Amino acid sequence: MLKHRLFWPLVTLLLILAVDATFNPGFWRIEWRDGHLYGSIIDILNRAAPLALVALGMTLVIATRGIDISVGATIAIAAIVAASMIGGDLVIKNGVSVRVAHNPMWLAILAALAAATLCGLWNGFLVARVGMQPIIATLILMVAGRGIAQLMSDGQIVTVYYEPFFFVGNGYLVGLPFAVYIAAAVWLVLHLLMTRTALGLFIQSIGINPAASRMAGLPERAITICVYAFCGLAAGVAGLVISSNVKSADANNAGVLMELDAILAVTLGGTLLTGGRFSLAGSVIGALIIQTLTSTIYSIGVPPEINLVVKAAVVFVVMLLQSAEFRSTVFRLAVRTASPAP
Repeated sequence: MLKHRLFWPLVTLLLILAVDATFNPGFWRIEWRDGHLYGSIIDILNRAAPLALVALGMTLVIATRGIDISVGATIAIAAIVAASMIGGDLVIKNGVSVRVAHNPMWLAILAALAAATLCGLWNGFLVARVGMQPIIATLILMVAGRGIAQLMSDGQIVTVYYEPFFFVGNGYLVGLPFAVYIAAAVWLVLHLLMTRTALGLFIQSIGINPAASRMAGLPERAITICVYAFCGLAAGVAGLVISSNVKSADANNAGVLMELDAILAVTLGGTLLTGGRFSLAGSVIGALIIQTLTSTIYSIGVPPEINLVVKAAVVFVVMLLQSAEFRSTVFRLAVRTASPAP
């Protein structure tokens, strides 16, 4: 059990939940209110959904020895496209004022997802075809993409006034937030693809040795491009959830630092940054760890100006505990200390 890749992430999550429950006696209380479940746990699940989506896409990229630090900018682009196309005009129908979208909502969502996928394809093309280092290729879009989003919105916050769009990030289905269902559906599809087809094995092979995979006949470049495209798509879905939740799109702040949290969630979940071994379930648990830790920091009254320092310190300790080398070193030192002197 101790050697299972999900053991330490789950232990970490349970410990943080226990600390949160200690400072907040009503932390585990779940109520049925206004037709849906309500409570701290439900709130954590809802707020962790966008990060889990981005982390799932990042997992596959990291599994191929890559990295994508442009997902925050991709989130902003997707959010701006959707918000700009939906908007919401006030019209009078049968004597009643109602909001009508500029364009059909399904068309706006498809356009936003297409834009996000194109961002991922661009990254994949630079990495697989041009031969750029992943961090450099995605750094280009990280900078330019944020500027593109600001140009699309003229540097202003784009507000949405269309009620049906709010369901994506604020709606509930059978008592649970709809965003949770979206993240769960993406994880389930990926899990089936990685375990029921050869795609998971191909991705691991590319991450372990890209040259050998290419020599073995695997379409290494095509798979790499598709992986980056999916990462962009996942970021686009997260952008829709975020913009729907806040009922607006802010090119300056949407998705800021999301790429760092996504990378952290992936590593907390047991995926190796060197490529090869990866865990989709671990990445979701990592996203829950980060969101739970954030909630804990606020609940115990840590001042906002030092909460990032506290978060970094906790994550540092967690990563040390997950390191087999660190645990073996501590164990040897403990045994040596406990051994009687000759």
